[in-house]
This record gives sequence, C-alpha cells and structure tokens, in this order.
Amino acid sequence: MRIVSPCWKPSVEGENSSNGGDTGGRAEGLLWYKDSGQHVNGEFSMAVIQANNLLEDFSQLESGSMSSVDPGPQGTFVGVYDGHGGPEAARFVNERLFENIKRFTSENNGMSADVINKAFLATEEEFLSLVKNQWLHKPQIASVGACCLVGVVCSGVLYIANAGDSRAVLGRLERAIKEIKAVQLSYEHNASIESVREELHSLHPDDPHIVVLKHKVWRVKGLIQISRAIGDAYLKRAEFNREPLLARFRLPEPFNKPILKAEPTILVQKLYPEDQFLIFASDGLWEHLSNQEAVDFVRSCPRNGVARKLLKAALREAAKKREMRYSDLKKIDRGVRRHFHDDITVIVLFLDSNLVSRSSFRGPLISIKGGYGVSGNGNT
Repeated sequence: MRIVSPCWKPSVEGENSSNGGDTGGRAEGLLWYKDSGQHVNGEFSMAVIQANNLLEDFSQLESGSMSSVDPGPQGTFVGVYDGHGGPEAARFVNERLFENIKRFTSENNGMSADVINKAFLATEEEFLSLVKNQWLHKPQIASVGACCLVGVVCSGVLYIANAGDSRAVLGRLERAIKEIKAVQLSYEHNASIESVREELHSLHPDDPHIVVLKHKVWRVKGLIQISRAIGDAYLKRAEFNREPLLARFRLPEPFNKPILKAEPTILVQKLYPEDQFLIFASDGLWEHLSNQEAVDFVRSCPRNGVARKLLKAALREAAKKREMRYSDLKKIDRGVRRHFHDDITVIVLFLDSNLVSRSSFRGPLISIKGGYGVSGNGNT
C-alpha cells in the first residue's frame, strides 16, 4: 500500500474564485498538480515533482490584495523557492516572503522594486535569526539555503526578482511573424556564468579563491554554485563557519564580509497585450528544456494541465539522456530519483490583457502554498 500526503497545503481566502473556491490540487505518487485555476490577471497551472528524499522545492501563488491593509492594490504573486542542503530555508521563505512584501507595500503605499528588495532582505534577516537561535543544537541549519524567484503582476506592471538560478520566461506574441517568442526575464546567479564570476572577483578582490573550478564545475569557495540565495548562513557570517558545523562546510581562512548575497536582481516592465504567459520554474526544468522549447510547448497545449505536461516533457528528456524509457524512470523512488533529475516546480501564469489593465478589478482571492512533502513510490 502506498500512502500519499499532499505536497501542497492549500489555504483559501474567500469563496469567489471562478472555479468555485477550490484551490486544492491532486497528488499522484511523487507528482502534485493543480491543472487550472483563476487569478486576478487570468488563469494559471501548477505542478511539482519530487526527486529528493525530502522535497526541497517550495512555492506559492497568491492572488488578491498585495497589501496588508484593505483595500490595497490587487495583483498576483508567484514564488518559486528551490532549497539546497535541506528544505528548511525554502519552507521558511514560503511562509514569510509574501507576508513581508505585503507589509512593505502597505508601508510604502504601493508596489515597487524597492518593496520587493526590502522584503527579500527582511526575510533573510529573519532566517539568519532563526539560524542563530538553533545554532547550538542544530548547526546543520547554517548550511541550508534557498534560491528565490518571485513574480508580481500589479497595476499592469510586471516585477521579476531573482536570487539564485531559477528562471522566469515570458511568451510574447510577435505579430509580424505570428509566432510566440521566448523572452528570459530573470538573471541567474550561478558561478558557471562568466559575468557572475567577474562580479564575485570584483566584490572580493583580495580573495584569489573566491571561485574555484572543481571537477569541471565552477563553485563559490569550491563549495556552492550559486552566488545569491536566502540562507547559507555559513557563507554570510563567520560566526556560523566553525564547529559544530560539519567540517566540509568550514573554510580554512576567516572572512569579514558575506561571501554570498541575498539581494535579488529585479526587472520591472509594463505588460502589453502581446505578453501571453509567464513560465516560472526551478532550474530542474531548464536543465532539460530550452526557453523556446518550453514556450512552444505551452503555446501548443491546452491551458488545462499545461504545467503538469510541461514538467513531464522535461522528465522524458531526463530519461532520454540516460538512455532509458520514461516508463522506467517513473518507477524510481525518491532519493534515488535525484540521480536522474532534480525536484522541479513549474508555474504557468496566463495573462488576460483585459484583466491586467484593470488595476481596480477585485478578482478571486487565492492562496496556494506548496512543498509540504510527498511520500510514496514513483508512478509519475
């Protein structure tokens, strides 16, 4: 017998959504999906697949007020949090980041890039305080972090914020050629990218070993590929880079400034009728599909269930790379599955230009928080 616990914990505010107020999804083995739903600016589709023993991807979709006071600006918030070293940081961000965004939106009388930046940094400080409180009895938490990708659609404006290597891609209609082109909106902070290595060298000019090529992979201090994330306290504060932290995380020399940053890079742009949909996904999807392949897939599929189908397309590519059948990959259990692909989260946000332009529109109030773990066999 297989016992499956929901990997997403739905929380609904109000009962006025177009799908009857039901925001719950379905679980099939290691797969969770919400095939369709309505947000303030259109429709959405979501899916997540577990590969690790403990699911380290968390995510959320919030639709309604972007402020902690009512009435506030209406909009849609998407967050994809890809944990590493454990699920604790991603779970924490899932609970706190949007709450901080609502707080700063209220304090600043509106949404802005500064609001989002403040929310990231406040969430970081809250998590580092948690690390300090748990340090003596749970030192492992100092080595846990989360890549954080956020999208906000509010008053006809799109905000994309990223710290880490998840990715947001826009599907934009090119009317002249009647095709939908992929436009990458987020900047990835991964040491495999030359500009990221250059940034690290400029921030740490006195450290010749700030990035190290190890087994043909560039890593910050030879330990981690990403240069920005929430958490990873052992590379932010020297007080956490010592015993009782495991030896493999401890640096041989002290440091007096944070090695990693939590500050995101932020893009702000107006939305136009040509902007058809957004794909938010953890890096596990982009390991197997290009931006244009993902956009073409979404364009060619019915909206209902498109996130789940896109995720499965990536899994088929993962199986092909290992010269195996997708049907065989589906039989592999969590933990072992991580040797074939990562935890993957996909959220597709369709944009209805009529709704995007109506900043006063009071649409469905929906809150879906994801990533509370799936137990069971493969079969996905």
